[in-house]
Amino acid sequence: MWLRTGCRITFDVSIATPFILMLRPRSGIRQWVARESYTLKPSVPVIEYTDNFGNLCQRLVAPVGEFSICTSADILTADGMDVSLGAPFEDIQNLPDDVLTYLLPTRYCESDKFIELGREIVADAAPGYDQVAAIETWIRKHIRFNPDSGFFQLSAVEVNQQGEGACRELAHLGIALCRGLCIPARMVVGYLHELEPMDFHAWFEAYVGGRWYTFDATQPRPKGGRITVAYGRDAADVAIFNQFGPALYPREMSVHVELLDAAPD
Repeated sequence: MWLRTGCRITFDVSIATPFILMLRPRSGIRQWVARESYTLKPSVPVIEYTDNFGNLCQRLVAPVGEFSICTSADILTADGMDVSLGAPFEDIQNLPDDVLTYLLPTRYCESDKFIELGREIVADAAPGYDQVAAIETWIRKHIRFNPDSGFFQLSAVEVNQQGEGACRELAHLGIALCRGLCIPARMVVGYLHELEPMDFHAWFEAYVGGRWYTFDATQPRPKGGRITVAYGRDAADVAIFNQFGPALYPREMSVHVELLDAAPD
């Protein structure tokens, strides 16, 4: 399916402020970026680099006054989600080097605190994909998905205690439970077609059967139409913007995902 995705973010800047942005999707095995625009008003010098997780990042200094970022991209992606019940657990000694980092506890995914709970959740599941599917189902049943939750930037331990959270929080819990079982898991941030309410979205991927598979406890069933912008160990790695200076919150932020009838010209 072809999707047109994008966002508009506007800040009121009181002093010149350095930013790191992470807003550009890149082509890969699961998506192809056919057209892209990225506009800054006012226009300022930008340096782009690729971080340790392969994400495209932009460095700039926002000037005093109104500063806006507007992006748009036409992207080909799958209209379904791969499901592979029975895909086996990967022995640690056989994992690729770049996957090993996704086994470790992190700031928001305290996997060492979830070993026993994880074992309880997957007690009747075959090692590998089926264990992660059991974790996803357990989160969907026990943690309320609330996009407007007042609990913000919760770790896995905190969202498990509160019993609710936004997509980011549910992903943190899924990642922590997987890592507690020695299953590599990573956070993904991007766009989801027909998400309600529309916004940037977060889910997680687990490495089983020799590849990464998508899991999303916020949705009632496997759902395609996903555009990846960034991968990371947890939310700290995949912020769509970081500013360095006085705290700045967007005055305006809008996100759109539209289904295209055909490939763009």
